[in-house]
Amino acid sequence: MQFEIRHITQYRYDEPVRESVVELRMQPRRTSHQNLVSFELEIEPHAQVFSYADSWGNAVHHFDVPRAHDRLDIITRAVVETSAHTPQSDVPMDDWARLASEATRTDCWDFLTLHGLVAETAALRDFMVSHGLDTPRSRDPLSEITALNELLFGAFDYEAGVTEPDSPIDHALLEGRGVCQDFAHIMIAICRLWGVPARYVSGYLFTDRNSHDRSTSDATHAWVEVFTPSLGWIGMDPTNNTPAHERHLAVAIGRDYTDVPPSRGVFKGEAESRLSVGVSVRKAAARASSPDLTRVGAPTLIARRRQSLMVQHHQEQQQQ
Repeated sequence: MQFEIRHITQYRYDEPVRESVVELRMQPRRTSHQNLVSFELEIEPHAQVFSYADSWGNAVHHFDVPRAHDRLDIITRAVVETSAHTPQSDVPMDDWARLASEATRTDCWDFLTLHGLVAETAALRDFMVSHGLDTPRSRDPLSEITALNELLFGAFDYEAGVTEPDSPIDHALLEGRGVCQDFAHIMIAICRLWGVPARYVSGYLFTDRNSHDRSTSDATHAWVEVFTPSLGWIGMDPTNNTPAHERHLAVAIGRDYTDVPPSRGVFKGEAESRLSVGVSVRKAAARASSPDLTRVGAPTLIARRRQSLMVQHHQEQQQQ
């Protein structure tokens, strides 16, 4: 399947700022199931864009606007082609022993270590005990992970606005509600406590009515990839109780959300800023009849007080 992605980010300042320095992770990845056909990046005011690959192979673009400006527009367009994922079968029980081996623990150290928003807390431990997740090894790793994916889907309501991009997992655990970012962080924490490497995936999901997805359409999305020695990395989406498939469009992988926000940066000046974000994901054949491809979301206030000198931009948006 081929998809077109359009992602618009607009910063508006109530008075000119002197300089903006921004880093982006918006270019879709190239994987065995995903081919990046094209990617375009447009910046206004114009800026020279540099790029590099980070330690996990994510494409990172960064730029500096070194002159006064009261607006900043970032527009990306991508065409991505995906292939169907082969249904996963059970893996042998001895994968538990292979997961505990020194080789796996060394190779996957980043994704086995609790980090940042993926933390072991009292609320998480209580959740694991109450749902029988503290002793998982009665089945093979893939069966346990698939069951965890389904359990998280049933245990939490999907509701935007309950948590923030930097919310600890306790917020969703105590509220029983959240969005894909929260569910991904909780699943990653449990998998790592089990000794299963797990990483955060930032990207998009093409939604349609027949799929019964809980995710918000035309928004960024997040899910999880877990590692088993027999099958390698496998995508799991606890928000929608499904393995990752050809409608999941991966952009970046990291230890948690803070490694891979779509945009982040700083500006110099004293100003209040507003952020507007618009995302559109469409099948490529529908482009000519899809006026929503250029839709921009309603402004969201991201700074309610005056800020001075070098000020951190709000990380772009909560993954929905």
